[in-house]
Amino acid sequence: MTRAAPDSRRSRRPIWASRNYSLLTASAFVTNLGSNGALIAAAFAVLEAGGDGGDVGLVAASRTLPLVLFLLIGGAVADRLPRHRVMVAANALNCVSQAVFAALVLTGEAELWHMMLLTALGGTGQAFFSPAAEGMLLSSVRGDQAGRAFAVFRMAMQGAAVGGAALGGAMVAAMGPGWVLAADAAAFAAAGAMRALLDVSRVPRRVPGGGMLADLREGWREFAGRPWLWAVVVQFSIANAVVAAADAVYGPLVARDHLGGAGPWGVALGFFGAGTVAGALLMTRWQPRRLLLAGTLCVFPLALPSAALAVPVSVGALCAVMFLTGVTLEVFGVSWMTALHQEIPEDKLSRVSAYDWFGSVAMVPLATALAGPAETAFGRTSALWGCAAMIVLVTAAVLCVPDVRNLRRRSKPVTTSGTASPAQTPAEEVG
Repeated sequence: MTRAAPDSRRSRRPIWASRNYSLLTASAFVTNLGSNGALIAAAFAVLEAGGDGGDVGLVAASRTLPLVLFLLIGGAVADRLPRHRVMVAANALNCVSQAVFAALVLTGEAELWHMMLLTALGGTGQAFFSPAAEGMLLSSVRGDQAGRAFAVFRMAMQGAAVGGAALGGAMVAAMGPGWVLAADAAAFAAAGAMRALLDVSRVPRRVPGGGMLADLREGWREFAGRPWLWAVVVQFSIANAVVAAADAVYGPLVARDHLGGAGPWGVALGFFGAGTVAGALLMTRWQPRRLLLAGTLCVFPLALPSAALAVPVSVGALCAVMFLTGVTLEVFGVSWMTALHQEIPEDKLSRVSAYDWFGSVAMVPLATALAGPAETAFGRTSALWGCAAMIVLVTAAVLCVPDVRNLRRRSKPVTTSGTASPAQTPAEEVG
């Protein structure tokens, strides 16, 4: 793993917090602050324009469909070109699309096809950004301090969710969704400017491969050769789909009908963000030896928000459920990033991340598009209980994979390709 040379000047940053790491963390904070509010704003922009639950689902699906279509290409591009340039270009696209979206909503000219098209452009930018950003972050951290570094990064990123969701919900209630979308566009502009300052002078030049298809095949071999990797991705392809249906479609509808509208729903999402901050703080101190066993066990509470919305519970109870879910899910998130960092070679990080992202979001467009028809066919309550049951079933299934139970924390990341089971190297465990 390539490491940045230590700065000869005195710095108050920890040894693992390189300049690139600090820039990546700050820019992720800014982006997440705007995006969490924009998710609420987009749903209520559709509803205020006269749309229903099906229309909300279509707009949500419009973002994830191009994300699925372009993710693998985005991963291959990020492993061939300087990752920071890919990130800046993607941020520019997101900034422009959100700015136009905001202008149309503020002027009252937004139609459903406008919102679907602009949301699709945002998803396209995300498809190129995510593999590049994850590869850049994973390669900017020291191996022996990876878990703590990723926990701090996620704590900053999720901390933005607390303010972003709560502030976004409050702004939608007080000023309408257009201004929240405009703030998101400004956040993308600011984050892109910070990412343009990343130092890639010490990153080794990548040897060109045999073309895009060859790069994709090589990334697939890295992905498919690790049962723990593809098993968890399959798990989250289902879990993320039903969570997206619950949060993006059913959640705003339950909030409108039973909880008092956008403000309480934004507060509930803010409590989820607060839970992730607490979970990340926990992971700065706790380093579970069996990374994915601990992480996967903590995915079971992801079923609780759907169940709470199905009842539906009071706003206070929903906030408590969301907080607990955030804490436990962050244990998985930090463990997952640590596993990728220690097992995947640096020159393949973006491609493997792209397969990870692709599997994780592949079913989201279908789930969000079908959320409205499912509500009509089975009722909103039954659909939400079905979401909760699916999360429990797929999480239990992935625990049947031995490598998920046995993958252990190691002191040094992998520097060369290989598909041997990580459970076979207990001598390198970190207590």
